[in-house]
Order: sequence, then structure tokens, then C-alpha cells
Amino acid sequence: MSQPVVHRKLPVPPGKSGCPINMTVELLGDRWSLIVLRDMMFGGHTHFRELLAASLEGIASNILANRLAKLVDAGLLTRHDDPSHRQKVEYHLTEASIQLVPVLAQLGAWGAAWLQTAPELTVRAELLAAGGPPLWERFMAELRATHLEGVPARTDGVLAELTAAYLAAVAES
Repeated sequence: MSQPVVHRKLPVPPGKSGCPINMTVELLGDRWSLIVLRDMMFGGHTHFRELLAASLEGIASNILANRLAKLVDAGLLTRHDDPSHRQKVEYHLTEASIQLVPVLAQLGAWGAAWLQTAPELTVRAELLAAGGPPLWERFMAELRATHLEGVPARTDGVLAELTAAYLAAVAES
């Protein structure tokens, strides 16, 4: 029998209860945290201005700044000075946030099945659902390479495939 993987716990304050679902909802259940993580994962955005400009939902700059700080403090993002510009910073996913890929894939699949969604925004959820855990693992490996190891995003990887499907759907609409 394999042993469970033990992770270092995130530096978050105790919740209203010790229930893992409650603790997760307290950390990620606000309106914007998962959207910021989504935009970093699926949009490849790592700078404040990119995240602000690319926000389909129209996040306000003060809310984005708050969520980025909250996610950094919680250990879901890291913040680094951008070597290309001394007044810019880059945000990167941590292993803990990369491990949310299956959760986001399931949320997207549920939303695509049960809610009226835009076809161009649904195509990635459908591809992730169809690819299942093997595709999620490949995507997480790409995110690790990009966010944890600093390797440029692949032009032939899962993110490129998801982006191409999205752009094709946009062209059709």
C-alpha cells in the first residue's frame, strides 16, 4: 500500500472549524481568488497589469492587489522582482496552487454541464474534462516547469492546446 504524500501546510490562520471543506472555502471562496489563479494558469499572466487588463470579469485594481497579497501570504503565489524592469513584480504559482488544477477542471466541467456558459469560454473546460487526470497531470507538469523552474511556456503543450481551442472558438463566435 502506498503512503500518502505529506505536504507542508499553508500559512493560513485557523478557520471557523477544522473542517477541510470549510477551511478551503474560507481561503478560496471569495469572489476573486480562484479567478486570479485561473487567469494565471490558463492565461499565463504573471504581472499585475496583465491580470488587470485580461480580467473578463472586470476586477478592480484595489481588489486585485488585495487578492494577490492574500494569495502570496497564504502560500499559493510567490512574488518576485521582475528582472526586466525594476518597478515590476512577477507572481508565480506554487505547488499548492498548481495542485488546484483538478479542482478547477471539475468546477469548469460542472459549470459547462449545468449552467448557461459562453461557448468560447467553455471549450477549455470541455477539453480538460475529456482529457481527465492524464491531461491534468501533463498540465500541472507544465505549470511546475514554468512557475517553479522558470522554463518558458511550451508552444506544443497543454496550455498551447487549450489556448488554440479557445481562439478557434472565439473566431467562430
